Amino acid sequence: MVFSSALCIFSLLALVQAQSESQQPKIQLRLAGDKVKHYEGRLEVFYNNEWGTICDDDFSIEAAHVACRELGFLGAVAWSPSAKFGQGEGRIWLDNVHCTGGEKSLAECPSNGFGVSDCRHSEDVGVVCNQKRIPGHRFTNTMNNNTIEERVEEIRIRPISSHLKRLPISEGFVEIKERGKWRQICDEHWTPLNSRVVCGMYGFPGEKKYSNKVSLSMRKNKNYWGFSVNCTGNEAHMSSCRLGKALVSKRNGTCGRGLPVVVSCVPGRAFAPSSSTGFRKAYRPEQPLVRLRGGANIGEGRVEVLKNGVWGTVCDDNWNLRAATVVCRELGFGSAKETLTGAKLGQGMGPVHMNEVDCSGFEKSLTDCYFNNDALGCSHEEDAAVRCNIPAMGFQKRIRLSGGRNPYEGRVEVLTEKNGSLVWGTVCSENWGMMEAMVVCRQLGLGFASNAFQETWYWAGDASADNVVMSGVRCSGTEMSLPHCLHHGKHISCPRGGGRFAAGVSCSDMAPDLVLNAQLVEQTTYLEDRPMYALQCALEENCLSSTAKKNDHSTYRRLLRFSSQIHNVGQSDFRPKLGHHAWTWHECHRHYHSIEVFTHYDLLSLNGTKVAEGHKASFCLEDTQCDEGIQKRYVCANFGEQGITVGCWDTYRHDIDCQWIDITDVKPGDYILQVVF
Repeated sequence: MVFSSALCIFSLLALVQAQSESQQPKIQLRLAGDKVKHYEGRLEVFYNNEWGTICDDDFSIEAAHVACRELGFLGAVAWSPSAKFGQGEGRIWLDNVHCTGGEKSLAECPSNGFGVSDCRHSEDVGVVCNQKRIPGHRFTNTMNNNTIEERVEEIRIRPISSHLKRLPISEGFVEIKERGKWRQICDEHWTPLNSRVVCGMYGFPGEKKYSNKVSLSMRKNKNYWGFSVNCTGNEAHMSSCRLGKALVSKRNGTCGRGLPVVVSCVPGRAFAPSSSTGFRKAYRPEQPLVRLRGGANIGEGRVEVLKNGVWGTVCDDNWNLRAATVVCRELGFGSAKETLTGAKLGQGMGPVHMNEVDCSGFEKSLTDCYFNNDALGCSHEEDAAVRCNIPAMGFQKRIRLSGGRNPYEGRVEVLTEKNGSLVWGTVCSENWGMMEAMVVCRQLGLGFASNAFQETWYWAGDASADNVVMSGVRCSGTEMSLPHCLHHGKHISCPRGGGRFAAGVSCSDMAPDLVLNAQLVEQTTYLEDRPMYALQCALEENCLSSTAKKNDHSTYRRLLRFSSQIHNVGQSDFRPKLGHHAWTWHECHRHYHSIEVFTHYDLLSLNGTKVAEGHKASFCLEDTQCDEGIQKRYVCANFGEQGITVGCWDTYRHDIDCQWIDITDVKPGDYILQVVF
């Protein structure tokens, strides 16, 4: 009898739970507002055919976890009160939301009820989700209070035929992997805006109409995904588009017109195949108005704009994915996958040209967007940056680092074709330097090069890859992969051989970035005739031209003097590579040189011929001054540590020895002064 009663109670509870779930309101969530990343923003709810916001009263990290998981992310990192991502519009749907964190939807959490709130939009809540998504992609749509949700594992562009598999894959069927099976999409409700989004997420700036007819065999396909997709054209990923109408299959299983979606994307200039090189060796846009600087990898960097012949930066006020996508597409990349604020990719120099940029997302150039010319209050600590989607070129699969202590260092090994098969081998280290190392680190997606090694005996590497397969490598530093650099062809020439003398690198995701204040050089330049008896120490350090004689005290040398101010606008401190024990003592000046030649000064004729030169050793590399709020870390006094902190600069005054070019033998005329670190 007792057992029977318990069974009745359990059945009643199950019935109540089932009724509760069926009566639970269906909602849809989105992240909106002044956001800079796709995984953060003002939290908005779609209910009763209307978008609205959520009040921050009693909101918690548990509620943020529920919301982020409902949006397809693994969870929440933080939540923000007081309309941090801007004030929303319309109804405030939820207030006093209380979640335990285990709910599947925000609609399950107790609250005042939909539309019951005493809040204003100044209290709109925002969330920052874990940028890692729940495996797969989630499509949603809410119509008539019914939420439709579809989860898929992957999205791809599959070439129409096997002979079109040349990278990058810019044309093919759009396919969705659902429950382990690849399915095509019916083109009945497909639009060019959908194609624009797909091309953008795969790194292509534009799309074009697919002109060739799909073969008859493809028309008979019966393996279609069950939905269409509605994109606005501004989404960074197709999964951000709204789920469209359900597919109404014909009796034969095909879609309305029986055609699968085919997209044809337009590669950017850097990735377009060319008959001579296979791919462009480096991206150099013609007469660019916008450029990226300070990024470790292709398609990322601080945004800089050319105005009146002067490069300047963009303030991060209102900087968002729409504006960033305009930059990415303008430069030949796909849509923006992330925007960065607060000078995350280094501070620029010069003016701040643009502020409060407002783009629709369809402009041809960032300069076509609305913006505020007045950047008053913006400093370079607010420089905007971007990371763009780039095409999958397969470069990373043809190079590796072997034998290092961590994935960021090791002997360079490349995959090449030999006697009809692919083999791994080493790179000759003769003339191997930082330019070549930069290309290797970029090709591997490991950031900047911190060292280039001509001996790698301490990195064993793969014994089967000891043979040298590439020699004579010379890079400009802008190439996308090592084979794009100049190198010997089939005839390898490497006198020292491979093994312990193979090329190696170490990479870093952060690096210093030294920038000269060119305006100060112009403002402080002057000529001085100085007697030789006052230049004996400079002569010892080879700071005079070859015609200067040691014991000729009666003559004068004509010097072009100037001050130099060197800013570190990068992401890590600039330090001498040599430790104290290896610094060079100079008796005449009675100081140590931490870097024997830190700066080259060249005087060039207008046709580029060098007519005079000078150099400066770093006898005292220190933080002369720093931006507001940054502490000096390096001081030369008392044999202290030398370097330049991020956000600081080192100034060499015009009246210091060797801060000049000896132009005694140069004829009067017009010349170019070039300063190289």
